[in-house]
Amino acid sequence: MNRIYITDCEGPISKNDNAYELAEKLIPEGATLFTILSKYDDIQVEIVKRPGYKPGDTLKLILPFLKAYGATDEVIRRFSAEGILLVPGAAETLRDLSKLMPSYIVSTSYQHYIESLCEIVGFPKDNSYSTRLELDRFKISNSEAMKIREWANILVKRTPPKIPRGASSLEDLDERDKETVKFLDKMFWSDMRTMSVWQILSNVNPIGGTEKVEAVKDIIRKNKSEVANVIYFGDSITDSAPLKYVRENGGVAVSFNGNEYAVREAEFAVLSENTLVTTILATTFSKGGKNAVERLVSKWSFKAIEEFTGTNLRIKAEAIYRLGLPQIEIVTENNIERVTEKSCQFRIKVRGEAVGRLG
Repeated sequence: MNRIYITDCEGPISKNDNAYELAEKLIPEGATLFTILSKYDDIQVEIVKRPGYKPGDTLKLILPFLKAYGATDEVIRRFSAEGILLVPGAAETLRDLSKLMPSYIVSTSYQHYIESLCEIVGFPKDNSYSTRLELDRFKISNSEAMKIREWANILVKRTPPKIPRGASSLEDLDERDKETVKFLDKMFWSDMRTMSVWQILSNVNPIGGTEKVEAVKDIIRKNKSEVANVIYFGDSITDSAPLKYVRENGGVAVSFNGNEYAVREAEFAVLSENTLVTTILATTFSKGGKNAVERLVSKWSFKAIEEFTGTNLRIKAEAIYRLGLPQIEIVTENNIERVTEKSCQFRIKVRGEAVGRLG
C-alpha cells in the first residue's frame, strides 16, 4: 500500500512568510501593504467569493508593487536563499520521511523560495509544487511604476480590513474597511486592467486552494495511490481546500500550528515548536494507516509513540519534548472554537505577531 506524506512549507516546515518578507524588504512600509492585501485576499475568498479568485492570490496581488520597487528574479532568489528559517527538526523530518514513504511539498510560495529551501535541506525539487514566477519577463514603464508606488503610499496609510465574526457580505464590514475594499477593487480589477502590469496579474497563478487540491491529485496519480493513503499537513487558508479534500476522502488531514481556516478543515490539530511530531504521525500513518493515527492520538504518550512507531522515535521524543509532549487534538464540532483559539495563539507565539495573524 503506497501511503504518501504531503506538506505545506511555510508553517509546517519553515517559519518564513517569504512574500511578506520580500515586501517588507523592498517596499517602504511593505509589511503594512502586504498585510492589507492579505486581509483583502481573505475577504475575496470568504465574503465576496470572486469568480476565479482563490486563497493565496495575495502572492499575485503583491507582484505589481514588488515590480514597481525594482524586484527581479535574481533579487527574489538571493533574498529567499539567505533568509530561510526552518522550524526546528524540519530538515530531519523531511529526510526521514523521504526514506520511509513518497514525500512532497505543496506550497503557495514562489518557486525561488521553495527551490532554495529544497537545496538547503537536501529535498528533491522534483517532489515540490510551488508558484511559478518569471518576473523579469514582465515589463512596465516608469510611469506605471510611479503610479503603482503612489497607490502603495495611499494604502499604507490605511489599516488592514477585518472580517467581523459572522459576516456574510461586504455590508457587514465597518465603513472604513468598506472604503479600503472599494479602493482595492477599483485599483486591481479596473485600473490595472488598462496597464501593462495586468500581464502579471493575468499570467501568474499561485498554487493555493484548488491548485493545491490538483497537486495532491497529481501526486496520487504519480504514485498510483488514492486519497485515503495521503497524510496532509497544512496551516493556513491556502490549505483549507486540500485539507478538506483529504479529510472527506478518508485520508489524514492535520493542522500544524494552523489558523482558523486550517483548523476548520482538519481532523487533527497539532501545536508544536518542533516537527518531530510530524515524523511521529506520518510514520504511524505509514505503518498502520488512519486507524493507527487515531489510536495513537487517543493514547498520546511516550509509551504510545513507542507502541506505534518504535523505540527510536520514543527516545527522540523524550529528548526533544522534555517538558512534555506537544498538544494534539481531534477536531470536533464541540471543541473547534476552543482548539482554534489555542492554535491561533500558539501560531503567533511560534511565527511572530505579524506573520502569525496573516490568513
